[in-house]
Amino acid sequence: MTKNGKIALGCGGAGCLGLIVVAVVGGILYFMWSKPGNSGYYNFNVNNTNRNSNNNSNTNSDSNANNNSSNGNSSTSTSSMTDDDKHKLYQAAAMTGDTELLRRVSVKLGLLNEDFTPGDDYVSFIKDHAIWAFKNADFIGSLDSKEKAMAYVNEHMP
Repeated sequence: MTKNGKIALGCGGAGCLGLIVVAVVGGILYFMWSKPGNSGYYNFNVNNTNRNSNNNSNTNSDSNANNNSSNGNSSTSTSSMTDDDKHKLYQAAAMTGDTELLRRVSVKLGLLNEDFTPGDDYVSFIKDHAIWAFKNADFIGSLDSKEKAMAYVNEHMP
């Protein structure tokens, strides 16, 4: 194989990998915002041990105080995560195929607000994530099933 053939082969491989990254990011964005019925408001109470949906408007002050304290704890635990850890968690959540889980992870990471609207850092994170995914194909390949991706999220979710 000539030098030009090797260069062409390398550029072709890099181009294909780039297209795969763009397709993954596009798929994530599509599934996050294109599902019908996303215009409604959902209130999710999330803590480290129990996840459930609460659409009841009658809550007592004890549950609100408990919810506020768990939210305070979760923000400190995500602030101690490295950028690499955040990208790994986000990627694993996306690979589970569970849109609600991806939303909860995005809220925990501060990418989405509690009402699932994009946060201040969302756009820059997604741009950085595309670059991160290109550089971390080995990690992405290690999550070759939904079960492995879910296990990673369960183990690393703050």
